Amino acid sequence: MATFLHKLGHFAFRRRGLTALLWLLVLVGGIFAAASAPAPPADTFSMPGTESQKAFDLLKEKFPAASADGGSARVVIRAPKGQDISGPERRPAVSELISDLKKAPGVVGVSDPYMPGAVSKDSTTAYAVVTYKVPGIQLTDEEHDAQTQAFDSARGKGLTIEAGGDAIKIEAAMGGAEGIGILVSAIVLLITFGSMIAAGMPLLTALIGVGVGISGITALGSTFGLSANTSTLAMMIGLAVGIDYALFIISRYRSEIAEGHERQEAAGRAVGTAGSAVVFAGLTVIIALSGLAIVNIPMLTKMGMSAAGTVAVAVLIAITLVPALLGFAPVKVLRRIDRKAITGKPLTARQQRKAAKEAARSKPNLGTRWAGYVLRHPVAVLLVGVVGLGAMALPAASLELGLPGEGTMAPETTQRKAYDMLSESFGPGFNGPLMITVSAKDAKTAAAGVGQALAKLDGVVSVSPAAPNAGNDTAILSLVPSTGPTDHATEELVRTIRTSVGSIETGTGASEVLVTGQTAVFIDFTKTLDDALVPYLALVVGLAFLLLVLVFRSILVPLKAALGFLLSVSAALGAVVAVFQWGWLADVFGVKAAGPVMSTMPIFMIGVVFGLAMDYEVFLVSRMREAYVHGAKPGEAVVTGFRFGGRVVSAAAIIMISVFSGFITESNDLIKMIGFALASAVLFDAFVVRMAIVPALFALLGKSAWWLPKWLDRILPNVDVEGEKLNRRSATSHAPAPHSQREHELMH
Repeated sequence: MATFLHKLGHFAFRRRGLTALLWLLVLVGGIFAAASAPAPPADTFSMPGTESQKAFDLLKEKFPAASADGGSARVVIRAPKGQDISGPERRPAVSELISDLKKAPGVVGVSDPYMPGAVSKDSTTAYAVVTYKVPGIQLTDEEHDAQTQAFDSARGKGLTIEAGGDAIKIEAAMGGAEGIGILVSAIVLLITFGSMIAAGMPLLTALIGVGVGISGITALGSTFGLSANTSTLAMMIGLAVGIDYALFIISRYRSEIAEGHERQEAAGRAVGTAGSAVVFAGLTVIIALSGLAIVNIPMLTKMGMSAAGTVAVAVLIAITLVPALLGFAPVKVLRRIDRKAITGKPLTARQQRKAAKEAARSKPNLGTRWAGYVLRHPVAVLLVGVVGLGAMALPAASLELGLPGEGTMAPETTQRKAYDMLSESFGPGFNGPLMITVSAKDAKTAAAGVGQALAKLDGVVSVSPAAPNAGNDTAILSLVPSTGPTDHATEELVRTIRTSVGSIETGTGASEVLVTGQTAVFIDFTKTLDDALVPYLALVVGLAFLLLVLVFRSILVPLKAALGFLLSVSAALGAVVAVFQWGWLADVFGVKAAGPVMSTMPIFMIGVVFGLAMDYEVFLVSRMREAYVHGAKPGEAVVTGFRFGGRVVSAAAIIMISVFSGFITESNDLIKMIGFALASAVLFDAFVVRMAIVPALFALLGKSAWWLPKWLDRILPNVDVEGEKLNRRSATSHAPAPHSQREHELMH
């Protein structure tokens, strides 16, 4: 591996113009394809193989008119306190509102707010359903403005008007997520490298990689159903790893220059050594993201595969475009004082004084001092790290999962207000009715019997009359429970109905009775995730474990890497529960409404965080492995890893945290939660697990950390991540020319 990548780095450095041109053509071609592609589709949610999805598919087949793709809005109308919404003093204003909505552009129908069941028992509230020609996401500004004008006009006449549904515009206060992350990354890179050119390279290559990835997703969006949120996740992951991967290549190039290697050889060795770590780190991320396909939820599969593709692009750019750009500025990526030391140009008096002070300093850098401290106090560091992360993970024991909906939106939104008004006036179950499908030869008669049986169950408020299709082989019943869609009692009601289906079918002549609706979907979703969790962990952790055994030629190093991941992901999940479910520091993070954690978060975090955790494991430990293979003692190898890699890994972690944190400013709840979760996980994993727990375990294990059974050592291929073959070849060909002490201290 190292030899191949060394040659690739040599080629990219030497043929830098061609390499850069090829990537430019790929980027331009991707942008052109994206610009020519149809608009991306709206987010869709499906769960193949579940009862809820089976019922939805049946409805789409048997009731095609009801399954039309047009958007809808449920407009809630309330009279002033003490007045009757059906009274003569309020009817004219309500009628005018309905008339305005009917005349609004794009509207195909508005239901009567005074039809049976549309007026609350206390006669204070009514509702009407507005349907549109096109899906809610495709409504134009003109159509949304007509809505707002109709609502404002009615409000001016004393009515309280709120509305929900996919046809109601969500006010998105979009933050400059990418801009925030890039700005912080630029500052960190400038501090780390001390050179504007070196700081700009990772940003440039990461943006190119994200541009290629997002262009590809957009171009293929309509073909594979990739929504805008899919692109957001790919951008989040791609930007973070793209900057980090380039950072490691450039940092290693500077180290190779400092050790006296010629510029092209330094680029080749940087790609051969650090590039090997980048490839394997990228593979772990790709495995973790692609593995989400096992869950069998198309939304997660699309998000995972799209992000994995963007990570693959980031890896390719790091090992090809980065060395090409180094070829354009082989000396300018160094600090100014180091450039003059390398090129032999005279230093100014100030630079000479600075160089003399640095040369006279024998004090080790911060990474070396920290590694020494951990080696002297491994037990204390290990206990503090494990206990601290364990305490952070405690809130995860109270984890409550749920699906996003209007009931979880911010209290000031019109959607949430409409939801609350309907719950107050029609009962909490009104917002989450259960849909019952009945299949039979005489569906209307069978469904009537099913409705009578269901109405007798505890927790049922009402069951609508049967609505058969034209062929009378399928009918629909709408069941309103006495509790809300997220209430545990409603979940129990769904389970009771499903367990009673056999006897109900026998007694009514129905051939099949299916239950769907918000609560039923949540139950099926949770079961799908639970069933997929163990296979997913087995595949992702198993493949990554084998990959790390191959890289580090050790059993215990991959094992402790996996155990450390469990600590960091548990602590991050605990932080998510504390902030998003309990509401701790909600104002700080812009959480408008605390509530259940989105059901996709645990398994999504496991996948993404595992991949990112292995990034830092590979980057830090590969340098330790390199030193150990070249003859260093176990403790010396740890110190070497931190001396050369501690600062760079810290910078990479801060960059990744800043990129993810930028997405906390987004209005989309899922993106906000993902950004917070990933930022927390990287913070815990990089600075507690990898920087504290890992070296403490190395100190306690000693040589045992690198133990590998002899029979396994014989059958495993040697991928040579540490570049041992490169060092042997270098030793036999020529030794590097000696440099000054200043040059040897470069990047140490």
